[in-house]
Amino acid sequence: MWRYLTGGAALIAFAGAAVLFLGGKAPSAAVLKPQPAGRVAGRAGMAPEPLPDAAPEATELTREQKRFDRYDKDRDGAVTRDEYLVARRKTYAKLDVDGDGRLSFDEWALKATTKFAAADKDRSGAMTPPEFAATAVKRKPSSRAACPPVPAPSEES
Repeated sequence: MWRYLTGGAALIAFAGAAVLFLGGKAPSAAVLKPQPAGRVAGRAGMAPEPLPDAAPEATELTREQKRFDRYDKDRDGAVTRDEYLVARRKTYAKLDVDGDGRLSFDEWALKATTKFAAADKDRSGAMTPPEFAATAVKRKPSSRAACPPVPAPSEES
């Protein structure tokens, strides 16, 4: 889980660096001029537009409508079986390496097969204990403090 979070953070940092590198001109003093309260600057040469009294609120219906619209590719107001299964087909296509439309066991277990081949350093077809130990998931130590031990009850007579 932490790998995905770290990867996501790195991707965001890379995108930010790209924006700064490719389009990073310092704004001029004219751009930083403060606007009067309650006004939003319009296009060049146009008067500023007044701000709305209250911000619109997103409802649960709006969120569900957005989800529906993502699935409804042809915008006909109905999600067909094919539209619903598009994401599954894409995932299946990634697993179907040879593209024959059939998922063999080797295609399904490609990640495990690759991990085995990388761990089997001597290419003997079998892993020794040190090679097998290399396949263990690398976990970071827990950052939580260990609970203090509970003292054993003393036996008093």
